[in-house]
Amino acid sequence: MTVTLVLGGARSGKSGFAQKAAETAAGGGRTVMIATGQAFDDEMAERIARHQADRGESWTTIEAPLELAAAIAALPADAIAVIDCLTLWLSNQMLAERDVEAACAELVAAVAACPARLWLVSNEVGLGIVPETPLGRRFRDEAGRLNQRLAATVDEVYFVAAGLPLRMKPQG
Repeated sequence: MTVTLVLGGARSGKSGFAQKAAETAAGGGRTVMIATGQAFDDEMAERIARHQADRGESWTTIEAPLELAAAIAALPADAIAVIDCLTLWLSNQMLAERDVEAACAELVAAVAACPARLWLVSNEVGLGIVPETPLGRRFRDEAGRLNQRLAATVDEVYFVAAGLPLRMKPQG
């Protein structure tokens, strides 16, 4: 098992980096996308459709807006998967008024136990201004804590900005 965490800002190229890495690792074989986005409006539905079309037929998509740990636990050992994205999943947890700490602990445990090759995509939201609202500040704090917990346990960490990946934690 190798797990890579890919961090970056919005439109940084982090998802494309993770997808290309997974496709390379698969050598033209099947890859899995575990998607966490939900189409609450037309714009998001269009985004999701565009992402699915861009991935092509070699990708199998699993929708896991809330039950991400279970989706990861169900992956077979020979799977090559991208989870995109953890911050949308975290938003979903908060909007559903779930126990975020318990959900994050369950996710970290599922990632640690997963025998498959994983790329975890997450937004780095701590580089901007302090959010104005209590909900925004709570989200920023929860995302930062989740990213730190995962970075401590995964094999590799990349930060992507302007489409350029910077290796922060090398494998091994």
